Amino acid sequence: MYENHNVKVTVLSSKCPKYKAGDEIHFNGAFIDKESSAELCMVAMQAIYPFIYAFRRGGKLKEGPYQCTDCEETVVFRIEQND
Repeated sequence: MYENHNVKVTVLSSKCPKYKAGDEIHFNGAFIDKESSAELCMVAMQAIYPFIYAFRRGGKLKEGPYQCTDCEETVVFRIEQND
């Protein structure tokens, strides 16, 4: 049976006008908790999704930093299990 953990993504720093340090995105299993999450850019999602998936499935990775490098608008994230 696969593990299915909740995951929290926190913005550590941002040069993107859409994110500020401290913004959080919460995943309840495979779903984004829209009520308690900041907006999620699809470019950022693509960059960090493999790590979100690994944490969700119980992978033992370091919590970050992970980053989206969309042009000059770098955003740095911490990703962690949040059960």
